Amino acid sequence: MIKAVIFDMDGVLVDNRDIHIDAFVIFCKRYGCELSRTELLQHFGKGNDEIMPVVLPQHIIEEKGIEALADEKEEIYREIFEQTIKPTPGLVEFIKDLEANNIKRAVGSSGQSANVNFVLEKCGISTSFNGIANGDMVTKCKPDPEVFLLAAKLIDMKPEECVVIEDSFAGIEAAHSAGMKVIAMATTYSQEELKSRSTFDLIVDDFRGLTAETLSKL
Repeated sequence: MIKAVIFDMDGVLVDNRDIHIDAFVIFCKRYGCELSRTELLQHFGKGNDEIMPVVLPQHIIEEKGIEALADEKEEIYREIFEQTIKPTPGLVEFIKDLEANNIKRAVGSSGQSANVNFVLEKCGISTSFNGIANGDMVTKCKPDPEVFLLAAKLIDMKPEECVVIEDSFAGIEAAHSAGMKVIAMATTYSQEELKSRSTFDLIVDDFRGLTAETLSKL
């Protein structure tokens, strides 16, 4: 029986794929690197410590350090997203329905705490979760299941009692590895792409029509 929902952030709480890609394009240009949106999209859902070595020359990483570079990129992201940020359609209503049905809610994101706090605050959902696990709290990024297992621990739930809502292939793999059910959200990738490359218990375009009753049927 599902007793808790763990939400990924990027592509789930907010449909921000294009904003992250735009931020990476701007960021890479600062360091003389030209990367296509297609190339960057291949790494969506992974942590900056995995992405930076792929998109930047080694000498820049050694000079600046991954942490400082990641902070710089995320500052760009927050700056360009602040003017248009909004929750994914149906999210607020879904959260209220979960709360009314005593289903716990947690965030399990590879994003750094500054980004998670930014999204929750700007979307007006800072007090909507019983626990928050982010990339600054774990040592391994998705597809490792660490962040989801931590999220479950924070809300005192067993993995088999949780369903994860994810948009990325790395995140879906991490949820499976954690022993949790998975709802795939077709924001970052189309339903056709998700169906061809991963498995899940349910697929949706956004939160509209998703209810606590839906979870009881998984």
